[in-house]
Amino acid sequence: MKLTFNHKFLILFLVILLAEILIGKYLHDPFIRPFGGDVLVVVLIYAFLRTFLITNNKKLALGVLIFACIIEFLQALNYVSWFGLENNKLMSIMMGTSFSYYDLLAYFGGYVICLLFKD
Repeated sequence: MKLTFNHKFLILFLVILLAEILIGKYLHDPFIRPFGGDVLVVVLIYAFLRTFLITNNKKLALGVLIFACIIEFLQALNYVSWFGLENNKLMSIMMGTSFSYYDLLAYFGGYVICLLFKD
């Protein structure tokens, strides 16, 4: 693993971040916001890391998937309250407050998208 700066992944990160913000703010449907947003968040984290790291893309994608799944399982344990942030709406939204098996499926979809990127 080496440090770098990849402007293409930075642009991808910023575009997905904007999409996530717009989805969260304006889209209140039963599919794209909960499922599409979770697919994109895995790609978002992956793109952010690829902005600064040269590494095996498959290993990095798997690491991001594992990280996302760990966070999802922590949501089942109400981990937001561990930090005293349960009354902070922004942090509660960002960290997540409810466990869902569908989220795990969405994260896997994001992982598959990440595998499409080349080393």
